[in-house]
Amino acid sequence: MARRDYEDDPDAPEANSLVPAASVVVVGDDGRVLLQRRADNGMWALPGGVMEIGESLAGCGVRETREETGLDIEITGIVGTYTNPGHVFAYDDGEVRQEFSICLLGRPAGGELQVSDESFEVGWFTPEQADGLSMTSSIRKRLSDWRSGRIPVVR
Repeated sequence: MARRDYEDDPDAPEANSLVPAASVVVVGDDGRVLLQRRADNGMWALPGGVMEIGESLAGCGVRETREETGLDIEITGIVGTYTNPGHVFAYDDGEVRQEFSICLLGRPAGGELQVSDESFEVGWFTPEQADGLSMTSSIRKRLSDWRSGRIPVVR
């Protein structure tokens, strides 16, 4: 399903859903971060997705990372909370979702890197390499918050 992101865009469609989600900044021992190029919008992003009923937020981050990248991870902390009502995702089925994501911090614990039906590419990148990749400003903000070491104020 195709997706288009709108951030503080006056022409954005009005949100009609709010769904809790987790994303994860997975950092290897060498300081590189795990990213995937999404199949729905072609942009580089952190692994993550929608939380399911009966699942913890950490469990969601672990499951989504495994599904999207093939890696097993351990959650080690939190990067921040991202709930900008001006950031919406419009899907081609008519859903327009308001951002509601908690970004976690994790480290690899096993598995093998692989693409999924949700990604074209997956790989490890230095922070400087990530700076040059095409990604939404909300993902770039999460990476910046991780790099700064500060947990941002709830937004």
